[in-house]
Amino acid sequence: MASSLGNITFDCANPRELSHFWADVFGYPHAEWPDDLRAELLAGGLTEDDLESRGLAEDPEGKGPRLFFQRVPEGKTAKNRMHIDVNCAPGRRSTKEERDAEAQRLVALGATIMVNFSANWGPILDEHYVMQDPEGNEFCIQ
Repeated sequence: MASSLGNITFDCANPRELSHFWADVFGYPHAEWPDDLRAELLAGGLTEDDLESRGLAEDPEGKGPRLFFQRVPEGKTAKNRMHIDVNCAPGRRSTKEERDAEAQRLVALGATIMVNFSANWGPILDEHYVMQDPEGNEFCIQ
């Protein structure tokens, strides 16, 4: 039996804000604590800060990746050893215009463009944007 992907987890400073950014990237709803669950958790001894220490971006249809965000005390200090590639034209190769439009949409959400990459890899033209989310985590738009 093979394993399956659970969460892609981000260590971060502000889980709620970063989960909302990534929810907007993928078109997911913003995950919030339902009032009744919030009240139950607070009555059980958790604090508002405890509730703000975690965030989630989840596809309501269960088809896309589930992203989990947890507050950690230390900041990001080095380049990611793993990153997410975002397909702006699912199921096919994107056009330059589609990548440009998606990069600008994500900039408006708080991302930063690091590199607009274009180079031949043998007979294939490799084109993508290298970007950072609001907390500096690298990802690519392809």
